[in-house]
Amino acid sequence: MNTTNLGTFVKRLRDIMRMDAGISGDAQRIEQIAWMLFLKVYDAKESDWEVEEDDFVSIIPEECRWQNWAHDDGTGSALTTDALLDFVNNTLFKILKELEVTKDTPIKKAIVKTTFADANNYMKDGVQLRQVLNVIDGLDFGDYEESHAFGEIYEAILKELQSAGSAGEFYTPRAVTSFMAQIIQPKIGEQMADFACGTGGFLTSWLAELSPQVKTTEDAEAFSNSIYGIEKKQFPYMLCITNMLLHGIDVPKIYHDNTLLHDVLDYTERDQFDVVLMNPPYGGSEKADVKSHFPDDLASSETADLFMSVIMYRLKQNGRAAVILPDGFLFGTDNAKVSIKKKLLKEFNLHTIIRMPQSVFAPYTSITTNILFFDRTQPTEQVWFYRMDMPEGYKHFSKTKPMKPEHFDACKDWWKSRQEIQDDETDTYKAKAYTVAEIVDGGYNLDLCGYPTVEEEILSPEETIRDFHERRNALNARIDKKLAQIEALLEGKA
Repeated sequence: MNTTNLGTFVKRLRDIMRMDAGISGDAQRIEQIAWMLFLKVYDAKESDWEVEEDDFVSIIPEECRWQNWAHDDGTGSALTTDALLDFVNNTLFKILKELEVTKDTPIKKAIVKTTFADANNYMKDGVQLRQVLNVIDGLDFGDYEESHAFGEIYEAILKELQSAGSAGEFYTPRAVTSFMAQIIQPKIGEQMADFACGTGGFLTSWLAELSPQVKTTEDAEAFSNSIYGIEKKQFPYMLCITNMLLHGIDVPKIYHDNTLLHDVLDYTERDQFDVVLMNPPYGGSEKADVKSHFPDDLASSETADLFMSVIMYRLKQNGRAAVILPDGFLFGTDNAKVSIKKKLLKEFNLHTIIRMPQSVFAPYTSITTNILFFDRTQPTEQVWFYRMDMPEGYKHFSKTKPMKPEHFDACKDWWKSRQEIQDDETDTYKAKAYTVAEIVDGGYNLDLCGYPTVEEEILSPEETIRDFHERRNALNARIDKKLAQIEALLEGKA
């Protein structure tokens, strides 16, 4: 299946669904495709498990297994029209949502119920539903080449999330996740976690880097056990589970849960991981009681701050992490942000901050972001900052001109040399190391080696207000600090 056919596959599904009165917009269209793809992929996996395990029993009742209701054998007996709609709405969904799952149910079976917990069938035309099922059923996951190529189809579907309204928040550009995974250098035997894993972008990038190291059956087992993810929203969770099954992870340790609703002080060494790779949600709102799960000094109202605390509590001794955070974390000087940064510098080695250009996450936000690399080996002594400038010929990134892997090449070269770089034209530093003493003296402001000119940013009203508040609070904190120093001097002279 070549790239042209991949595009045709997605277009065929879209064209059929556009005619269905029950589908409204790309978000519902993708969600509709997602649960059907999950069942098709899961059916292929079950066929493998039946061969490998003598006593394998499906958790899905026979009448609901893909082959027995979705597959069309060409004899004219396949369900269609109202009979198909009635089966999907009143039998399939009802049964899958109510599957009996206990703490002893294997993960690879329990995921079926979790995947369908909040899934929906939006289609109202049984004939068009049959047409969609036939297109998806035409995929042959028993064929290695086709199964491998389908990874590209799935990637195309995930990219569609960028233009599907709020669902776009789940997609981090692959150029970014791949760069972070390459720099972190996975090793066989390590476990990596993403506590807000979305559709699994960081997990797949980690697996892609780790895969060439698999040489033995023991390596293969370690490879399969090397990922752990949590996702609180049903739709991306479903996409992530399917993504992992497609990547050969038969027992995906992906959990439908809210990371922030667990007391961080309860975590023990058993809850810690060798590596954390993630892009925490930022600017989001959580339930009012979320702060109660964090120590008072770390109880921020900003989700990205809370996730940073979770990461620090769940990173193993000698573990390492790469985390994407917005500018607000760097320059923010409210009490919680300062406490988080103090903990980070005192208990971890925050060795590098890569400042990414504006619009990396376009089109759904223009907030500027950064990658923080740190490990749990020693307290921080100095922090290197490196500013990635917009590639030549780019005014900003967009859906049609996204960030590409080669845009990180200069950064990778610098990573090895660690040299200070001064921008003579603007009299600013593009790369420079700052000591912890300098950072502490600056009020824990990590907004260093930033962009010399303010780039044109088109923020939503909510983002504009939040950005203004964060910058105003940071400025007020700096003014208060200077005033306190002046008052202390005056008192000394009195």
